[in-house]
Amino acid sequence: MKRGIRGRLVLIAIAVLSSFLFFLPSTPLYPRLPAWWGKYLPNKGVTMGLDLQGGIHLVMEVQGKKAVEGAMERGMTTLKEALDEKKIAFTSLVRGADGLQVTYPAESKEPLKKLLDEEYAEWTATDTPSGLTLSFPEAEARRIEENATAQVLETIRNRVDQFGVTEPLIQQQGKSQVLVQLPGVKDPKRAIDLIGRTALLEFKLLDDAHALARELPSRIAADKEVETLASFQAKVPPDDQILFERIVDEETGKVTHKRPYLLKRAAALTGAVLSDARVSIGDFNTPYVSVTFDAIGAKQFEKVTDANVQKQLAIVLDNTVYSAPVIQERIAGGKAQISGTYTTDEANDLAIVLRAGSLPAPVEVIQNVTVGPSLGRDSVEQGIRAGIIGTLLIVAFMALYYRGAGMLANFAMGLNIILLIGALAALNATLTLPGIAGIILTIGMAVDSNVLIFERIRDELRAGKPVRLAVDAGYDKAFSSVFDSHVTTLITAFVLFLFGTGPIKGFAVSLSLGVTINLFTSLVGTRVIFDGILRRKNLQRLSV
Repeated sequence: MKRGIRGRLVLIAIAVLSSFLFFLPSTPLYPRLPAWWGKYLPNKGVTMGLDLQGGIHLVMEVQGKKAVEGAMERGMTTLKEALDEKKIAFTSLVRGADGLQVTYPAESKEPLKKLLDEEYAEWTATDTPSGLTLSFPEAEARRIEENATAQVLETIRNRVDQFGVTEPLIQQQGKSQVLVQLPGVKDPKRAIDLIGRTALLEFKLLDDAHALARELPSRIAADKEVETLASFQAKVPPDDQILFERIVDEETGKVTHKRPYLLKRAAALTGAVLSDARVSIGDFNTPYVSVTFDAIGAKQFEKVTDANVQKQLAIVLDNTVYSAPVIQERIAGGKAQISGTYTTDEANDLAIVLRAGSLPAPVEVIQNVTVGPSLGRDSVEQGIRAGIIGTLLIVAFMALYYRGAGMLANFAMGLNIILLIGALAALNATLTLPGIAGIILTIGMAVDSNVLIFERIRDELRAGKPVRLAVDAGYDKAFSSVFDSHVTTLITAFVLFLFGTGPIKGFAVSLSLGVTINLFTSLVGTRVIFDGILRRKNLQRLSV
């Protein structure tokens, strides 16, 4: 008996000490600890959720139709290349409202249809008086939209991971929406720009040979882009497009003018072949983004630069020209740079989105809620206040109703709270306002378990059993009720964690940990105190 009591007391002491060590990084004392502490002992602690430390809550709509249009645009490029490779003559190939419009001479009809059947089976071909209209069937368009949403979800998750947000929540909501919660973010605008940026990187050649290129002004006022584009739109060839470079005042950081370029619509190279993007510092301490291509991209880049020496190659990001340098010679090695008027943060964010990849479709922020840290602080204070008041009321009730045994229950409740907070810190769990509610609920459950045990002990004492036998019988008979109630609660918490969102998951984590720890404190914690008292004293009467 003595050895068993000592072993259980040592186990409880180790559990309490471990809880303090795990929770210490969450306290103001942690920064004052020696440097070696974080190397050998826990250094993460409890992370506050969005509703407690503030942050941003975003709901974004993926514009799936744009993904379909993008797939159609890529299909048009590959079809042109295939027609040229197989020497199938065609008059024009443009994208219209209903799909790709193909016109061709009569002798190309059969080889064109054969090519479409063999290599473009996902397209639907419809005869028109002047040729063919190629479009996606409804099922294929729906598949592209669904894939776009899934890819947006993964790309945003990669960007947020590199941005360095602790415990973000990123999940699909409905068919085409993405929910993003970023706790602790101090600059919501920067985070939104990083997350929602399409980041479609393209390298496009200028069409200097066309007369329109010489008609374009060298620069226009920043607010005249739309008017300038409209005035020249009718003259733009089907295979070309006009894009603008922003000219920024270095002192004010504002866009003062824009420079128009006539570019080939088809990209000579895209960001899909990038392997890395890093921030580097150039002349006059100005940051730029250095990009590295993968093996395929390096060969393509070398081939493009070799074939277009003394021509301009525009670096385009999300339909904005960042620079358009003249290719002086063939560039080997698979490296390029994107320069512009950046701050260091802007360059870092650009490198992040390039490494994470572009979004397959633009996203629109349809809900943007910023939770201030002061509101989160109020939530913490109110939650702590509610917990203290509830605990004091329970302590008073147990002491008055169950007397000496009630104080043992209060000891078990305090032990339960200490171990629960330590477990949350050990798991680096995210504490939310519902999580605090879960902690308060487990306080009540801790007392409830002891109430069941004490009532059983009272029944045994009324039946005339000695105190020692009454305590043993009380714990034995209450075990099944206590265990069953905790298992059913644990199953409920598991379901909530499996299917719930962020705050609900926080509640489920707190509840499941509290239930598990409560089994230990009620069946081991109070029992060891009873055993210790009964071993030292031959009690004839128990205050219960």
